[in-house]
Amino acid sequence: MPEDPVAHSELAALTRRFEQVQEKTDREFGIVKSDLTAVRLQVGNLDQKVDQLAGAVQALGEKIDRNQAQIIELLSGLVGKNPNS
Repeated sequence: MPEDPVAHSELAALTRRFEQVQEKTDREFGIVKSDLTAVRLQVGNLDQKVDQLAGAVQALGEKIDRNQAQIIELLSGLVGKNPNS
């Protein structure tokens, strides 16, 4: 059976198109993978910042508690005293 040149050219064209699509898919997958890596890094950085912020908020809360205790102590010392003396 003789080889069909039309069939061979069609097969070659289909093969080229498949390879082009495969290359494009590989490039796009690489871009998505790179973007995903960047997002993971940003999430890690945000996680660290959230931890730092939580620590700062906790420290601020402790400072407020100390200040409130001092105010109460000072006010309690003034109870019953004559304000004019």
